[in-house]
Amino acid sequence: MSNPLMGRSVRQGMNSVQTPSADELNSMYMAPSATTEHRVQQDRMMTYDDVYMKSLLSFGVLLAGAAVGWFVPMLALPACIIALVLGLINGFKREPSPVLILTFAVFEGVFVGGISKIFNMQYAGIVMQAVLATLAVFGLMFALFKFRVIRMSPKFTKFLMLAVGGYAIFALINFAFAMFSGGSMNARTIDISIMGINMPLGVLISGVAVILAALTLVSDFDMIEKSVGRIPEKYSWMCAFSLMTSLVWLYVEILRILSYFRD
Repeated sequence: MSNPLMGRSVRQGMNSVQTPSADELNSMYMAPSATTEHRVQQDRMMTYDDVYMKSLLSFGVLLAGAAVGWFVPMLALPACIIALVLGLINGFKREPSPVLILTFAVFEGVFVGGISKIFNMQYAGIVMQAVLATLAVFGLMFALFKFRVIRMSPKFTKFLMLAVGGYAIFALINFAFAMFSGGSMNARTIDISIMGINMPLGVLISGVAVILAALTLVSDFDMIEKSVGRIPEKYSWMCAFSLMTSLVWLYVEILRILSYFRD
């Protein structure tokens, strides 16, 4: 199982593939031969290529939105709110909607581009550092998964879902307090001391978030591996959606933690 947004829809896809009964098998045997085109439309299961292509398209749209946000950073906040709403809609839909997922990618891209520009104006070069670090973490987690160093057990998957859900609730509450207080009530800005070293609490929060986002990538890889050849091709959109949200979350948290060290 992957993160909640992806897992629910993919499970729906697995449930949609029903094992035919004996009568149905006999009717299928007696029926006239279907054309190749008809069989492809009816029986096509998801492949790795489907996930790659949908992911490339989604990230292409996200980068286009990021270009807009980079040049108009004031759009970051409204785009963040719209992307959050669209993300929840996509997560609760019974079947994936390519239009909604690509629309989400547009607004998510505007948000990412906007905050990247804001951070880069304060800390020159930080965006490139965050991009390289994100790619490095992605490559590392993929290698650890590929070589079976990290595997997703049912207990670990349950723990990860609870941890991600708990972090999401904390982030929303903290965001609300920060918005209504003008930034004064923000858990990330609280100073703490560890072994005589003073640092913002945000360093620890972002550190935990980076670890969770990296593990969520592994859960995405695991779900894709288990779903290929077993669910309809249309659910590859949800795989692309999940990878996109995991990578954006990872990038934003790396951007934040780098800013603390630049300070």
